[in-house]
This record gives sequence, C-alpha cells and structure tokens, in this order.
Amino acid sequence: MNNIIAFDNFLIYLRIHKGRSPKTLEQYAFHIWRFLRFLSPRSEKNLPEGIDHFSFLPGKNQDKEEKRELLRTLQKLFTLEVEEIRKEDVDEWRLALADSGLSIKTVNAHMITLRSWLKYLKKERIHSLDPTIIDLMKAPDREVTFLSSEEITRLFEEISPDTIQGKRDGAIMECIYSTGLRISELEHLNRRDINLETLEFAVRGKGNKLRVVYLTSEAKEKIEIYLSERNDDFEPLFIRHNFSEENIHSADLTDENVRLTRFFITNMIKDTARKAWILKNVSAHTLRHSFATTLLTNGADIRIIQELLGHASITTTQVYTHVTNPRLREAHEQFHHR
Repeated sequence: MNNIIAFDNFLIYLRIHKGRSPKTLEQYAFHIWRFLRFLSPRSEKNLPEGIDHFSFLPGKNQDKEEKRELLRTLQKLFTLEVEEIRKEDVDEWRLALADSGLSIKTVNAHMITLRSWLKYLKKERIHSLDPTIIDLMKAPDREVTFLSSEEITRLFEEISPDTIQGKRDGAIMECIYSTGLRISELEHLNRRDINLETLEFAVRGKGNKLRVVYLTSEAKEKIEIYLSERNDDFEPLFIRHNFSEENIHSADLTDENVRLTRFFITNMIKDTARKAWILKNVSAHTLRHSFATTLLTNGADIRIIQELLGHASITTTQVYTHVTNPRLREAHEQFHHR
C-alpha cells in the first residue's frame, strides 16, 4: 500500500474509531508527514504550494473531490510503499531528528507516533515493519518543579487585586492550583463550564477523556470577584481586557479572539513569579505540579491524585512520590552517620 494512502487512512481511523482529539490528530499528522518527507527528499521540490500535515486532517467541511485529487497527486510524488519501510530508515530518521537539536522527549514522541501507525497497519493485516523493533531513546528522569507553601503565598501576594487584570490573573492561578488543570484545559474553559455552587466541574483532558475537578473556596471567591467586574457577554471564562468599553459589542470582538492564549497565561505566571523573587522556572504546569505535591504531602492517596490529574497511568503520577516523601530524608538522617 502506498504510504500516502496508509497515512490518510490512519488519521481517519484515529478520528472515527479511536475518537482522538483534534490536537492529538494534528500531532500524529505532523510526525508522520515529517517521516514521509524524510523518506522521499526529492519530492520536496515538486510539492504543491501550501501542502502540509494540516492538509490531511479529516474535517467536516473537507471537499471530498479535492482531497482525492490531492491524494492522487501525492501518490505520484511519494511512491514508496509501506512494505518497503526498513528499520534502517527509522534509525536514520531518529538520528536526523536528534541531530536537529530536538530533545530526547520530542524525538521519542515521533517514534511513539510511528509505532502507533505501524500497529494500525498490522491490525489491518497490511505487511509492514514490526512496530516492536522500534525502541525509544533513554531519557533522563523526569524533573518535577513545584512551589513550597511559602512560595505559593508569595506568588499570590504579588498580584494586585486593584485592577480587573489583577483580579483575572489571581483567579487564573488559583483555578489551576485548586484543580490541577493543564493549561490547555484552562484556556478552553467557558463560563457555563464551571459550577460555582457545587465547586466542581467536568473537563475533557488528554485523549478526550472526561474527569471531574474541584474548586477550593479561595478559587471560587476569586473567580466570582473577577466575573462580577465584567460587563460583557463573552463566553470564555478568562479574557483579555485591552479593548475599550465602547468597543465591547463590536463585531471585531468574538469569543475566540478575546480568549486568553496559553502563551499569554504562561508569560503572566512567569512574570509574576519573577516579581515575587521565585528563582525557579515557574509556569502553569508548575502550579499543576504544586497541586499534586500539596495533596500528596497532606496524605492524599496516589490513586486519587491520578484521577484528579487525569493521568492514564499511575506510573506518571508516581513521579511525585520521589519529591514529596519526607521519610527518605528521615531515613537518611537516621541511618547515614559515622
């Protein structure tokens, strides 16, 4: 089977049968398209203008005839069959990715995508490279950066509640710290998504999986104060406020172009941490880590934390046990002496 057709069929399979999220589909498409271009470098000069991995993503408004024509064109450029892919090709691609300056984690993500594609082909009984022979690069142990309770206090105290932007920023950080949300989950929150009466709401995380998260009373209060200051009808829970009151009903202002981006949220948290003289590399994910370590040090069960964080595997959650277990220091002090 031609690589282009196998690639396109795989993306359709992921969407229809696996229910993968748009972000996951985009990542898979980017990785495999990168691999196919590596296998056929001469095709680059004849590639139609504007064609990239986005061109393959299955969508509701996709013109079927245009898609068929695109696939026919690309099959003539990318003539390799899936049966012809060799382990040497994968090894050379892995080396090229590593030499380009990508991290081990990113290179491994490409390999995991490729293995998923090959597993799909095997399931469909299409002869191809055995996915089990593709190993991952040895990665260093994952580092977890989290804030102490004293640092958390300093961070929140650095935000001024005198402006609507300050009220918003405090609500954002309190929301992450009380729920353990990923930044991608936070940026897509709408007002209707959260229930300030029950202090809980559902969120769709990685793999389109639904989980329930819980707000603290502090988070509820800060969100309520922020929302009470707003006089707009925008759906997003957190928005930018760099537009004038006169333009609030302008057609140029839509829900999506006033919604805060992950870039803005990340920089806001980093700037606040710097102003609070916190020397750690602080991000939204640091607050998520701090949420988990706070629960763990206060005695929460690791399985409960796994559910709250939305981790598919308990192994991912167990990284926190190594940085929060006080008995390790106690044992060291008790038994390591002359």
